[in-house]
Amino acid sequence: MKDENKALETRSILDKIILFFLQNKLIVLLFIVGTLLWGGMVAPFDWKLGGLPRNPVPVDAIPDIGENQQIVFTKWPGRSPQDVEDQVTYPLTVALLGVPGVKTVRSYSMFGFSTIYVIFKEKVEFYWSRTRILEKLNSLPGGSLPDGVKPMLGPDSTALGQIFWYTLEGRDKNGNPTGGWDLQELRSAQDWIVKYALLSADGVSEVGSIGGFVKEYQIDVDPDAMRAYGVTLMDVYKAVKNSNIDVGARSIEINRVEYVVRGIGFVKSVKDLENTVIKSVENVPIYVKNIGHVAIGPALRRGALDKEGAEAVGGVVVVRYGDNPLRVIKNIKKKIAEIAPGLPRKTLKDGTVSQITVVPFYDRTGLIYETLGTLNTALTEEILITIIIVLIMAMHFRSSLLISGLLPLAVLMAFIAMKVFKVDANVVALSGIAIAIGTMVDMGIVVVENVLKHLDEADPSESRLAVVYRGTSEVGGAVLTAVSTTVVGFLPVFTMTAAEGKLFKPLAFTKTFALVASIIVALVVLPALAELFVAAKMKRKYNHRVLSVLTILAGILVMAKISIFTGFVLVLLGTLPFVENKLPETLRKHKPWLVNGLAALLVAAFLAHHWMPLGPERGDVVNMVFVVLLIGGILGFFQVFQWLYPSILRWALHHRALFRSIPLAIVLFGGLVWFGFNGYFGWLPNTVKSWKPVSRIAHAFPGLGKEFMPPLDEGSYLYMPTTSTHASIGEALDMLQKQDMLFQQIPEVETAVGKLGRADTPLDPAPISMVETVINYRPKFIVDKSGRLLTFKYDKNSEDLFRDADGNLLSAPDGKPYRVKGEFVRDAKGRLIPEESGMPFRQWRSPLIPDLNPGREAWEGINSPDDIWKEITAAGKLPGSTSAPKLQPISARIVMLQSGMRAPMGIKVKGPTLDAIEKVGLTIEKLLKQVPSIKSDTVIADRIVGKPYLEIQINREAIARYGVSIQDVQNVIEVAVGGKSITRTVEGRERYPIRVRYYRDLRNSIEALSSVLIPARSGAQVPLTQVADIVYVRGPQVIKSEDTFLVGYVIFDKKANVAEVNVVEQADRFLKDKIKSGELMLPAGVSYTFTGSYENQVRASKRLSIVLPLALFIIFLILYFQFKSTSTTLLVFSGILVAWAGGFLMLWLYGQGWFMDF
Repeated sequence: MKDENKALETRSILDKIILFFLQNKLIVLLFIVGTLLWGGMVAPFDWKLGGLPRNPVPVDAIPDIGENQQIVFTKWPGRSPQDVEDQVTYPLTVALLGVPGVKTVRSYSMFGFSTIYVIFKEKVEFYWSRTRILEKLNSLPGGSLPDGVKPMLGPDSTALGQIFWYTLEGRDKNGNPTGGWDLQELRSAQDWIVKYALLSADGVSEVGSIGGFVKEYQIDVDPDAMRAYGVTLMDVYKAVKNSNIDVGARSIEINRVEYVVRGIGFVKSVKDLENTVIKSVENVPIYVKNIGHVAIGPALRRGALDKEGAEAVGGVVVVRYGDNPLRVIKNIKKKIAEIAPGLPRKTLKDGTVSQITVVPFYDRTGLIYETLGTLNTALTEEILITIIIVLIMAMHFRSSLLISGLLPLAVLMAFIAMKVFKVDANVVALSGIAIAIGTMVDMGIVVVENVLKHLDEADPSESRLAVVYRGTSEVGGAVLTAVSTTVVGFLPVFTMTAAEGKLFKPLAFTKTFALVASIIVALVVLPALAELFVAAKMKRKYNHRVLSVLTILAGILVMAKISIFTGFVLVLLGTLPFVENKLPETLRKHKPWLVNGLAALLVAAFLAHHWMPLGPERGDVVNMVFVVLLIGGILGFFQVFQWLYPSILRWALHHRALFRSIPLAIVLFGGLVWFGFNGYFGWLPNTVKSWKPVSRIAHAFPGLGKEFMPPLDEGSYLYMPTTSTHASIGEALDMLQKQDMLFQQIPEVETAVGKLGRADTPLDPAPISMVETVINYRPKFIVDKSGRLLTFKYDKNSEDLFRDADGNLLSAPDGKPYRVKGEFVRDAKGRLIPEESGMPFRQWRSPLIPDLNPGREAWEGINSPDDIWKEITAAGKLPGSTSAPKLQPISARIVMLQSGMRAPMGIKVKGPTLDAIEKVGLTIEKLLKQVPSIKSDTVIADRIVGKPYLEIQINREAIARYGVSIQDVQNVIEVAVGGKSITRTVEGRERYPIRVRYYRDLRNSIEALSSVLIPARSGAQVPLTQVADIVYVRGPQVIKSEDTFLVGYVIFDKKANVAEVNVVEQADRFLKDKIKSGELMLPAGVSYTFTGSYENQVRASKRLSIVLPLALFIIFLILYFQFKSTSTTLLVFSGILVAWAGGFLMLWLYGQGWFMDF
């Protein structure tokens, strides 16, 4: 007993913790059960857990890395951008610059509205900043803004919150499009039914409408009739306004009953407006219908929506800041299902019942599920690979199962920590867990291996608990130190700010959670379970036999239902204990190899089915053979290395100088990869650099490119060209419709929906020359909602013409169908037949093989999203439209939030006047097209001063002669030409404006405008040309500014395989050279700066240059406290440099086409 107590002596707090849980295994078991339940409840994946309630970690595709910003939106209908800039945007910008915590203020002044982005510092709380802005807006001095102009705070969201776009369409009960609804009917249904229903869904911040026509009561007056009746425009305006009013007269009591008294006077119909009395002459009323025409028509619009070449009506749903996008989208769909039966319906002439239906065309759910599915698959594959390695390398079946089985437990613990610490699940955060898996399993391997070693060496009479405790405590400190150094290694990531902090901090958090979980599992859970299942001696053999029988039954079931091979391996594993004594002696000696090898083969089958490294077209068998050879080759290499290690070590110790050259060479080669040949040997003379061998080396090692983040395949593109600034909405819409029809003809494109101008939301400040087309392309193979491949019945020995999923023939670039090897079997209706052992169905066009298509040229087919983008850009080339940078919906919003531009890179040109800015911008555009790393067709400078204006310049002397004021003339111009909204009807829940202006024929040309009548004080009607001049001028379509300074943009995109920072650095050097040579002249007061997502990389690099040495120093101290020796610490610490260089070397190898290209 004393010996056992002595063996259980503790020397540190860590030892006490290990011993406590070893002696209290029930707590460990309860902890495991609790973790499994809680982890399953909060896991971000869509797991079906029966009746277990789910409260998953909030999920999105990527982190919201946009600026901390608020939007101030101000409407001033009919006003030019210059008026809006001078009288609204500028005074508001000046006021908002004084709000606490403001970093910068970015503004856009457009026709009829102003949008101001107030960018706050990152530490400013979101809703606190909204409160400060409201305080500032409410405290503006009187006269700061024009009368009637009221700025409003935008929704509590960001542009990245646009998670759900939809159209309203007439469809029958089977979901087939029917038509039968005009654009005004659809827009009314959107504005007054669908919009408010979706706005009531929990988590929705705003619903913006787009497309169609807003219903409007239009009074078109005849100036000749008005002159004949002696009526002015202002008389009509006042009469209509006074005819649309209800009043309340409290109540009266009649026969002890209270009656509420109402005066009913709201306009309900066109007839009510026609019979409105303007004035009475000799007791004869003059009605509105006497001097004009009243009708219902479309209001002025500054945006349109097109779907596959036809105008459409739709909306965009914006999620509230900080809410769970996946949960909100589910709420939206639930609300759509609730209102669907009650949406308007009508019977068409052919008897078809058509009902308005909400049809999504951009739903982030798909991307979220595919992202989660991809990460779920990646985590599964990593775990499977880890299990294979543990099985082969440990060669102890029970301990291998123990280590492998507890790896998912650590992952669930990381999910729990994400929920507790409010870290959202996205592609970056979950990647942190994936990165940590290797280190996580290392902890378990070290502990279990040491425990097994102590069990082998221990006296059989010694307490198994004491042996397990001794084996665990011996390596516990080293394991804790190893994890601590890894966690500290991520310290620089925790110090990041702005976009880079929002992007990478979740990864640092989740990896830290996973590593801490691995420590808890390795030092708390594993020892207790090892003492139960590994160290304990089995006293009864029938336990093994029961387990074997269950394994055989499971194998038979798997053979019948899932996989013959997998089931066969399970049956073989289950049979082995029964025939063990009958096996030859040589086989019995190698039983651990046989058992673990069969188990590893089984896991490899699952891995091959999940991974499909050679592609699903090769089938499970070929992929499994490849997986076995690949992993077997790698493990074989390490096994051979392990066998030869003593000899290698002896040689290294006897040849120290020669051996040291190996890590030195790795460090030098890694530096060459990182800095590039010119970074190392830039000092060489040009004559030496021009030698062919030297130039080839320089070309092979250009240095690693610098880029903020790799692109995420969102499954859709956002095509954003611009039209000419002088194009009307009709002309721009015609171009948009042609483009959408061309996009829809691309076989890989599923839907193409284009937006012109702006949606009815402050988050979308777009002029009518700005086009946004959401192009959803099909996945390469048919998949379910989680991104898992679906398989269909396939005859590999046949041939067929290439078809889509519906059986329609698809053509190669020469416009003709083509034959491919193999044929998918279809049912009588031409549909694909699902089959577990079948093949995935390819939706992208396969390569054209001349052997199967004699006389035709070979074609590589569509093999990547880049190939689809090339098809899109080729189809989108139309006269009057620019090209577009390569953007995707989410990444585009991030870019626009950060820089205000619609491209990942660009130049901001600041200057005193719009003309000077435009001139410099056009010169820079011409020069940037010469930069080798820039795609020349994506270089687009703002055409700022290109919008045609008709200016009515009032002659003050002339109006003085007629006794007319400036205000009198302006009122007539505003009402007669532009049309002014007088009042709004109240029709139940719906509200529609009433507008008055001249007939179209009397206001759509200069000649017609010249005849607009101005009432003089004498009662006469004076033509406009008598008091004003009408001239053509050029003006701005949009005025952009930052911190009150005018700005213009020159956007561009990089060529493939070139990093963003390198492109900007090259372009910057090029422009500076042009300034020195005099080709680029900057006028006084004009300057330019590069901007874009590359700034995040530059800022992060500067911060890392300070924080990284600090982290390395802390790691050095941790190692020193572990080893208590400076020389040993330096020796271990030197491995960081070699590992770093090895990382750069692997990056270079991964970029080579011949390296692991499968």
